[in-house]
Amino acid sequence: MDTLVTLIVAAMVVIGAFFTLVAALGLLRLPDVYTRMHAASKAGTLGSGVLLIALGVQSGDTGTLTRSLAGVAFFLLTAPISAHLLAKASYAMGYRMTNLTVIDEMPEPSERTKEAD
Repeated sequence: MDTLVTLIVAAMVVIGAFFTLVAALGLLRLPDVYTRMHAASKAGTLGSGVLLIALGVQSGDTGTLTRSLAGVAFFLLTAPISAHLLAKASYAMGYRMTNLTVIDEMPEPSERTKEAD
């Protein structure tokens, strides 16, 4: 049984490390702040979550497993919200999307004030 748990944890560590690597490569390679934020919030959260679960399973302690699951829940609850707020603040500060972006659904600041009137 210990060998099976060790193999499962090893697979989870490899999967978590892969997604964390994908997030890091996304931060380096993607063209603008919005796509970089997407890579960090999606792949980084998944990688960190899988690594935390692997830690909890490997420890064999119920308290450690519970804390690792709480950490995963915290990541899943906060990462999308923080990415959304950072993207909104970046847009408000004037960081524009790359030329590869097909559509910008946010109105310009001058158009927002006209809509409010």
